[in-house]
Order: sequence, then C-alpha cells, then structure tokens
Amino acid sequence: MNDKKWDLVALASIPLIMTLGNSMLIPILPQIERELKVSAFKVSMLITVYAVVAILLIPLAGYLSDRFGRKVVIIPSLIIAAAGGAVAGIAAWILDGNVAYWTILGGRLLQGIGAAGAFPIVIPLVGDMFDDEDKVSKSLGIIETSNTFGKVLSPILGAALAVWLWYSPFMAIPVLCLLSLILVIFLVKTPKKKEKPPTITEFVASIRDVLKEKGRWLYALFAIGGICMFVIFGVLYYLSETLESEFAMKGVVKGLVLAIPLAMLCLSSFLAGKWIGKNKTRMKWLGFSGLVLLTVSLGVIGIFDNIYVVVGLFTLGSAGIGATLPCLDALITEGVDKKQRGTITALFSSMRFIGVSLGPPVVSLLIGSHHFLLFGVLAASGAVGGLLTLFAVKPDKGDQPTLGSGRKQDERHIDKIETSRGYAPIRRKKSPF
Repeated sequence: MNDKKWDLVALASIPLIMTLGNSMLIPILPQIERELKVSAFKVSMLITVYAVVAILLIPLAGYLSDRFGRKVVIIPSLIIAAAGGAVAGIAAWILDGNVAYWTILGGRLLQGIGAAGAFPIVIPLVGDMFDDEDKVSKSLGIIETSNTFGKVLSPILGAALAVWLWYSPFMAIPVLCLLSLILVIFLVKTPKKKEKPPTITEFVASIRDVLKEKGRWLYALFAIGGICMFVIFGVLYYLSETLESEFAMKGVVKGLVLAIPLAMLCLSSFLAGKWIGKNKTRMKWLGFSGLVLLTVSLGVIGIFDNIYVVVGLFTLGSAGIGATLPCLDALITEGVDKKQRGTITALFSSMRFIGVSLGPPVVSLLIGSHHFLLFGVLAASGAVGGLLTLFAVKPDKGDQPTLGSGRKQDERHIDKIETSRGYAPIRRKKSPF
C-alpha cells in the first residue's frame, strides 16, 4: 500500500470534499430558512435535490467509468460540482427571496450532477488498484473514514463559515473541489486496462447476469446502505432544528454538538476498515452488530425525550453505522468482477443517496408529531437493515480466496462471453456468498 499512499490521499479528498459540500448545510438550514423566508420543507429540498439528481445519474457514471476509465469521469465531475457550488453562492449573494431560492436549488442540482461522477467512482477505482483483498478492505476503510471525517468536520466548518456570511458554505465548494481536482490530476495513476471494454449490449447483458446470479445479497447491501444514510441525515436534521429552536444553540457551538456523534462514526469506520481484512464472515457479523446497536439506541431515544439522551445514544448508534459502512463497501467491491464493479458500486451509491434524500424531508414531516413516533420509524428502519444482514448476506466460511486454486475449481468459474471475434473464455470471480 505504501506505493499507492499518495493515490489514496488524493482519492480520499473526494469523499471528504463531496461530504463537506452537502453536509455543511445541515447546521445552517434554519438560518437559510430565515434568510430566504421559505418553509422548513423547502429548505430540506436543498439536501434532497442534490441527492435525487445524483441517484439518477450515478448508474450512468458507473457505466462510463467502466467503459472509458475512472479518472475520465471523476475529473469533469469535480469541475461540474464546483460550478454548481459557485451558482448557489452567487445566487445567495446577489438575489433575494424566491428567485434566490430557486436559483440556489438549480445550483444544488448542478452540484448533484457532479457528485454522481465523483465519490461513487472512487470505490471501484480503489478496487482496481489492488489485487490483494486485504489491501482493498483497508484502503476502502480509509476512503470511508475520509467520508465520515467530512461529516464530522462539516457541521463545525459550515457553522463557522456562516457566522461570517450565511451563504459562505456555498462559496467554499468551488475552492474545495479545485483542491481535490489538482490532487487527482497529479497524484492518481489509474491501472491500465488489459482488455478491450465491452460494447453497451455486452455490458448490459453482463450486469443483468450479475444481478441475476448475486441479486439476493447485492439488493440487501444496497438497502442497508440506504438505511444507514437515511438515519444519519434524518437525525442530524432533527438535532439541527431542535438545538436551535428549543435551546437557542447556534453557530459553532451547535456545530460542535452535531460533530460528537459524527466523530464516533468516523473513529468506528476507521477501526472497522482495519479489522475486517478479507474475512467476509467477520464483515457480516460486524455489520449486523452495528445495526443492532443502532436499532437499540434509536429505540431507547424514542422513550426518553431528552436532548442529552438523544445526543448520547445517537453517538452510540453512530458507532454502529461506522462499523457497518466499511463492511458494505468491501463485500460489494470484492464480490463483483472488475468489469462490472463501477456500475454495481454506482448502484450501491445511488441507494446511499436515496437515504440522504429521504432523511431530512421525512423527519421534517414527523418532527411535529410525537417523539416516540419519529424515533420509532428510525429504529424500525435500523431493524430492517439488521434483518437483511442476518438473513440475506451469507458469506463463505473462513478467508477463502475469490478464485479457487486447482484446475477443477478454476474450470467451474470459466464462462464465455460473446465478442466481435466469436466466443472467448473469461474468468469470473467466485461470489463470496
């Protein structure tokens, strides 16, 4: 991994900056609501529209990265994300009221287009860089830790910037994207493709075959990723609204409170990425344990309507989410052949963005209802994730290699695909499930 450390530094900057570009808005949503004189639901759409457009375009970005290369997709995506942040920032600076709101929303949409081709492509690129599964797991742990560190830093940085100018978090996005762009251009060396990329027909057929063969556990992991993001962004929205409306807590102080559970999520993610290695059974049970911890924490929060209980137990639940996310990344990346990895991980990222997009608006609708109902819905979501992990994810026992050794075992994983020159044998990875 030492020879790839600068590649990983550059790649880790992408989830960090993409997370900052979205999550910096969480602590200042009530302030944006006041400045633009719009409803809480409309303000939550600034998070949702970013995620929705990313959901729609991530699969396309994944295919393009499989077809033309990872950096070819990542670099223009960072430029588009920077442009979206600039549009939102300038609109907030020179416009007012509804005109400002809708223009900012348009900038966020453009930013979501850029986000679709940035962070989701990092995961398959890390998988391409290493042949050893243990190195892949550790590297993905670093990437996920960078993502969660962005969540830790974002409420503090967003609140601090907004003390100066309420729209300065928008203005910061182009600067951050430019920094990441420079790192990627000069430090990331993508592996050379050894095979001619498939045609669109061959590619669609191969994806259909992968989903048919491995759909049970893939769909489960997709859903679990979405649930984790739904809970994180839902509770963060709740805390941001409650700390400001009931406790008059604003600015950096509120950002520091929001950062407490996110810091635990970051630490847990880092430790989980280092511990799981290539042991798929360990990945399953660590992910299951994390979701049980999350569910129990949210359930108890629903019983006690106390801000100290909410922050303390959500910190505990965040440790569960942090333990789960690197397991999901590793299971998907190591269980799919490199030729389909970009698209499959893109579908996984789409589900995560669905969770991001649903969290704030769902909580904004439930926040006026009974406290138990709100956290009961969140706890039930965590329980569904735990049950999916328990019953749908069934890895092989032990640290079995992806491809078996020996002629007979190898022959079982040889299929044929149609090419322009007839049929040619290809080797497929054995599913870890």
